[in-house]
Amino acid sequence: MKRNYPKVVISKEGEQWLDKGQMWMYRNNLESMDEDIENGALVDIETRQGRYLGTGFLSKNSHITVRILSKDLNDTFDRKFFKQRIQFAYQFRKTLEADNITNCRLIFGEADQLPGLTVDRYNDILVTQISSYGLEMIKDMIYKLLLEVLSEDGQDVKGIYERNDIKVRSKEGLPLEKGYWKNAQLPTKTVINENGLKLNVDVENGQKTGYFLDQKSNRVLLRNMSHGKRVLDCFSHTGGFALNAAFGNASEVVAVDVSQTALDQGYANAKLNHLEDKITFVKDDVFDYLDKCEEGRFDIIVLDPPAFTKSRRTIDHAYNGYKKINMKAMKLLGRGGYLITCSCSRFMETDNFEKMLRESAHEVGVTLKQVSVTQQNHDYPILWTMEETSYLKFYIFQII
Repeated sequence: MKRNYPKVVISKEGEQWLDKGQMWMYRNNLESMDEDIENGALVDIETRQGRYLGTGFLSKNSHITVRILSKDLNDTFDRKFFKQRIQFAYQFRKTLEADNITNCRLIFGEADQLPGLTVDRYNDILVTQISSYGLEMIKDMIYKLLLEVLSEDGQDVKGIYERNDIKVRSKEGLPLEKGYWKNAQLPTKTVINENGLKLNVDVENGQKTGYFLDQKSNRVLLRNMSHGKRVLDCFSHTGGFALNAAFGNASEVVAVDVSQTALDQGYANAKLNHLEDKITFVKDDVFDYLDKCEEGRFDIIVLDPPAFTKSRRTIDHAYNGYKKINMKAMKLLGRGGYLITCSCSRFMETDNFEKMLRESAHEVGVTLKQVSVTQQNHDYPILWTMEETSYLKFYIFQII
């Protein structure tokens, strides 16, 4: 088949990575390309010997030089191609997230073979983030296809809100901005239903695209074990875990966060569900709060901190932070208590996180009895050929 796309030549090392399934070509693996190729253009990746390895969007500014769309020489990257990709991603959610189809991640970038695109749905609002220069150039077509695919299934979507205020766009040479596509005049706040709980979502100012959807199923695990228990939700943010504990008839729930804004939002969510009398919201540094608690004060402690590291350079610092907080919780729980602990940083790899947990338990003098090990929710699928798609680690232990 004759190809009309410009060529970039990859190094031997890069060739090996792509053969293993990686869908990114890095700058340090670029051997040569025509400097006249337009930024954001579709390019074919070839070896020195001319072997085809894939086609993707070129980024002249990013360390990720090419985000690969396909490794099939027969693919044509037209409207039909992108619609099929969107349909495939949507059908995956319909299969696994049928009860949350109006409250889920519809597109998870590389894991859905749409690199650089994130799409979350909150009722009749889609929230998008684009981190690829090439995708930005065709976003109008992508947005129209998203609306078309959902409409064909009878789904009502009124607008697309762009949360393109993420720092990675700067690395692509793209502006940081946010607002409704085509300047639609629509609300930026909505109330979603997550497994029976009502939650306020602010798509303009909320974290990420408005809310953390990736812990939906994990929060239910806490709900199911909370009956009659005293629960401490550390780094509670807007109260996702605390709300589920209260909804699960915990005898007491305390939510601790250093941000008063987050606590106010958590209280608003509690009030929305008539749970405000069942949760105590405390403004404090979690490390300091745990120092003030007596052993046995809580039956369940949830540790859901923000990412302690966002790069490999700060792994050691993050390791010590995770270890410190987990040791404090293990000491407080005592025999029979339950520890729920997680990391949302992909750079804190599973083996390293588990090593930290083993060290913490050994130094505290307790044994961890595993209850459950999970990851991010189903609508954040993981490609086994791309470790970058796997980031959330979620563990439940009983302390004995």
